[in-house]
Amino acid sequence: MDWIQERLKLESGLLDYPLFNLAGTPITVGTLIVFAAIVLATFFMSYLIQKALVRALRSRKVKDEGTIEVARRLLHYLVVATGLAVGLQTIGINLSALFAAGAVFAIGLGFAMQNIMQNFVSGVILLTERTIKPGDVLQVDQRIVRVQSMGIRATIARTLDEEELIIPNSAIVQANVTNYTLKDSIYRLRCVVGVVYSADMKLVREVLEKTAHQAAWRMQDKDPVILLTEFGSSSVDWEVSVWIDDPWNVRRLKSKLNELIWWALKDAGITIAFPQLDVHFDEPVVQAIRRAS
Repeated sequence: MDWIQERLKLESGLLDYPLFNLAGTPITVGTLIVFAAIVLATFFMSYLIQKALVRALRSRKVKDEGTIEVARRLLHYLVVATGLAVGLQTIGINLSALFAAGAVFAIGLGFAMQNIMQNFVSGVILLTERTIKPGDVLQVDQRIVRVQSMGIRATIARTLDEEELIIPNSAIVQANVTNYTLKDSIYRLRCVVGVVYSADMKLVREVLEKTAHQAAWRMQDKDPVILLTEFGSSSVDWEVSVWIDDPWNVRRLKSKLNELIWWALKDAGITIAFPQLDVHFDEPVVQAIRRAS
């Protein structure tokens, strides 16, 4: 029995061994173990609560995955923050004293981590406002991307070239971002074509209108728009506009429309213009060339 008591005393002494002081409270091995257990339990509880929340939302026929993801993440952050506060209070740390003691350090750290904090706050804004959700098609810095996931610091998107793009949340909040799928997925697809000045413009309009209406993949409830946009230096420029409901496939569908326009103008005998330059020589230069030849 003596050796058991000795072992208990040894273990008790090890658990009570002070490591450091935090906000005037001695932190021992035992308190660290208790804090770690509370943190682990918090993450486990967060996992269970998130699963219950997802089941509840889907049972209520909430089909928007973006809504589910936002609710899940915000709930996770709330549970973890609560668990950390409970853990600190359990091991005897006064949070108000801790904040007061670390105020000066927090100010210095804040200046050093202002970009990280800026992205963090921007992430909370995006998750709360839900103006951008996973699956949305955006235009950021003249690039069309599809949002894959939204984190608290950055948003992961995929480009049309199948590249993974990591966008800081602050860049999205502060920049002018076009969301093609915010309210609906309607997108106006434009193609520009130039014809020679000698072409019959009435025939050009008829051919372009007929070709645009024959595009089976366009939105059938919106009529195409044909506009004569400019009298260029070498061509008369026309714009053909149709509406589509999938902005992510804009390049592929624009290629199809360009091909339709090409063959339709070719079959109608209408010449697509290309840049030309006419050079005119003054009469003395013409005479000099004739004498030299």
